[in-house]
Amino acid sequence: MTRLITIVLFVFLLSTKGISQSKTYVTSGLELIFSWAEISDNNKGESADLRFAPVINLQSFTHLDFSNNFGLFSGLAVRNVGYIYGNYKTPISPSNSVSTTVEKRFRSYNLGIPVAFKLGNLSKMFIYAGYELEIPFLYKEKKYEGGDKTEKITGWFSDRQQSIYHSLLVGIQFPYGMNLKFKYYLTEFHNQNYVSNDGTKPYAGLMSNVFYISLNSMLFRNSSFDPSGKEE
Repeated sequence: MTRLITIVLFVFLLSTKGISQSKTYVTSGLELIFSWAEISDNNKGESADLRFAPVINLQSFTHLDFSNNFGLFSGLAVRNVGYIYGNYKTPISPSNSVSTTVEKRFRSYNLGIPVAFKLGNLSKMFIYAGYELEIPFLYKEKKYEGGDKTEKITGWFSDRQQSIYHSLLVGIQFPYGMNLKFKYYLTEFHNQNYVSNDGTKPYAGLMSNVFYISLNSMLFRNSSFDPSGKEE
């Protein structure tokens, strides 16, 4: 991952001679996230249910377009990411001598910093790809039994999850401001070494990597573009 960031920065530095002829601008937009997770629970493959997160997913990017066909962007994002696991096994503890299967809904609000490139017709349709670092800052976990919510856990900068997430992203921008993005988290969602107050490790053996598809609006349009896709 460090190598990828180095390559992107190297390309950026090589291009600095042409910055005076390049176009820079800032855009912002919303993201509708449909997420799942790749799960291995104590070496057994499991599946996650679809999780829809329409709020709160805000993004603001600074763009550097070196030509009409190639550019870079970076910025900040606040993102609601998580997954639903219907076959979670509760850990055995002094107060819980029998493991039961329940549904768990995990989510985290993260602060994201992407670094990516754009390739294609930047005023109409193009592809983009890159890397994003995310810092989780607000964790929430809910337990459901028989369809009823029986427990909720929240925490700021919780030790229940990893302190930093690394992810890869790829997407396609369509004319008129909409785009489709796929993102995969290289970092596991949970901290498997976390120890709860009752002495158990609720995520031991639970390897889960979130991935999602999202619909984004107006992420690559600034005031110099009109709806026809032509630059003013």
